[in-house]
Amino acid sequence: MKSLKQSDPAVAEVLRRETERQAGTLELIASENFVSAAVLEAMGSMMTNKYAEGYPGARYYGGCEFVDEAENLARERARKLFRCEYANVQPHSGSQANMAAYMVFIKPGDTVLGMDLAHGGHLTHGSPVNFSGQLYRFVSYGVQKETGTIDYDLALRLALEHKPRLIVTGASAYPRFIDFARFREIADRVGAFLMADIAHPAGLVATGLHPDPLPLCDIVTTTTHKTLRGPRGGMILLGKDRENPMGLKAAKSGRVKKLSEIIDGSVMPGMQGGPLMHVIAAKAVALGENLEPEYRSYCEQIIRNAKAMAERLTEHGYVLVSGGTDNHLLLLDLTDRGLTGKAATAALDRAGITVNKNMVPFDTQSPAITSGIRVGTPAVTTRGMKEPEMRRIADLIHRALSAVADESVHRAVRAESAELCGAFPLPGGCRP
Repeated sequence: MKSLKQSDPAVAEVLRRETERQAGTLELIASENFVSAAVLEAMGSMMTNKYAEGYPGARYYGGCEFVDEAENLARERARKLFRCEYANVQPHSGSQANMAAYMVFIKPGDTVLGMDLAHGGHLTHGSPVNFSGQLYRFVSYGVQKETGTIDYDLALRLALEHKPRLIVTGASAYPRFIDFARFREIADRVGAFLMADIAHPAGLVATGLHPDPLPLCDIVTTTTHKTLRGPRGGMILLGKDRENPMGLKAAKSGRVKKLSEIIDGSVMPGMQGGPLMHVIAAKAVALGENLEPEYRSYCEQIIRNAKAMAERLTEHGYVLVSGGTDNHLLLLDLTDRGLTGKAATAALDRAGITVNKNMVPFDTQSPAITSGIRVGTPAVTTRGMKEPEMRRIADLIHRALSAVADESVHRAVRAESAELCGAFPLPGGCRP
């Protein structure tokens, strides 16, 4: 066979330029990270050729003995990493993991309590433009205006008023710890099921650096990238498996199933067909890496880096939602600087620093414009950067945002960003 460069030079050139972009820019998007060479190798393996509908030992296709081994490794490692009894590693994404979880506990039209997208929630937590908001009746809780932290009293009042069948915790742009025990109390008050979406802090949860929802929640979903530093994909976890709490019966057999069996059926055939076996193999590799002692040290550095960047940006006068961070991300409210998130993101992009525009609590701008930006430290921490580099990056952000219309400043900052990236190469020997 011809190489990619020989067979399709156009795509090969796009890949080369994307590698160059990643190698030469400061990646601060909180939901992005850099995988190892081993994860990339598994992603590009022959397992992409294999169709494997079903689960290990019960596939609908022949020739699955080796993909079964890969999936079993991923499941075993996920259970060990999160100290839990059940893991489904087949969801293609965190959104699909959430969809499968909803299909287990609620029906279209049921009431659900979830975090407002503008206050740090996720599209799948009830946004009206998402399937979650279109299929279910979501009621949204948010943060306190004075503190920028979750208003648990409001969540309780809303739960008592609306009697949701399910309460969803977790966020995509919330810089503080989440009190899952408090949400458990609220769920018990109204007889609701409790779900945690830990897509962002999953690595911190696994290493004991963030409160653990698994002993408290009926179901937990996550992505496998972000702080877990694996391939893009999703997982569903149960702290303890149990008899089906709703007494649902299998359509054909009429028997009561265990919760894990209900979830398996919700993923496949309920929500998707054939799993991506090359991605599952890569999940197994990443989860194996996360079981090594070095991974906890990495997660500790993520948090130290986020705090160092928060302190330096505060010194420069930036307003941080909630005043700082407990985890891997910061949320900057740029309102008092007369900047929109869209303008700030564009300026930083020209300066070689990649972030994303993000709504802030009580935002007056539209989701397409926003008043803030979200900044995360997992990817730069993977490159080996520590607190001194975080302070330097904060200085670069300040220079770029203090002169959003000055291209000469952006060129100078971009050169410094590239210099810093050169001192901390991408993992796995990736080069443009």
